Amino acid sequence: MATFLSHETCPTIKNILLLDSEGKRVAVKYYSDDWPTNTAKLAFEKSVFTKTQKTNARTEAEITMLENNIIVYKFVQDLHFFVTGGDDENELILATVLQGFFDAVALLLRHNVEQREALENLDLILLCLDEIVDGGIVLETDGNIIAGKVATHSMDDGAPLSEQTISQALATAREHLTRSLLR
Repeated sequence: MATFLSHETCPTIKNILLLDSEGKRVAVKYYSDDWPTNTAKLAFEKSVFTKTQKTNARTEAEITMLENNIIVYKFVQDLHFFVTGGDDENELILATVLQGFFDAVALLLRHNVEQREALENLDLILLCLDEIVDGGIVLETDGNIIAGKVATHSMDDGAPLSEQTISQALATAREHLTRSLLR
């Protein structure tokens, strides 16, 4: 008999926030109805930023509690990464999601993790969020795998093979082969 995990036993994420050094949104994704309006979301983001801005979370992730939520966060240059879970969530899982998000963003931005570069590649960051969590359920936490999937999705099919990485070239070849077989 197959056993399926219920939604209650799976680790869930309430939101992932990427804010700038002034607490303004760069990229955010909410998976919970705890903040039903945009005003409530902005107020939560401001309170998270205000509570964490004086800490030194530059070398490794820090953890805090706010409004019955566990928030794991990390600062890199002028970007602030946050992952929020319920007060009964495992901090290590939240920290793993945060590290996976940060690693994927760093790879996609070629280790130039700063606000300007993030805004120029906002589509890649939003795809990262989609690859990491779906509906609050954690899908992937390995930054290399996340970045690889995002790079495959965002790759221009018309780009010459010389400008593609090996994995992108293989993905393009696989796509062309599949198309030719389906004709």
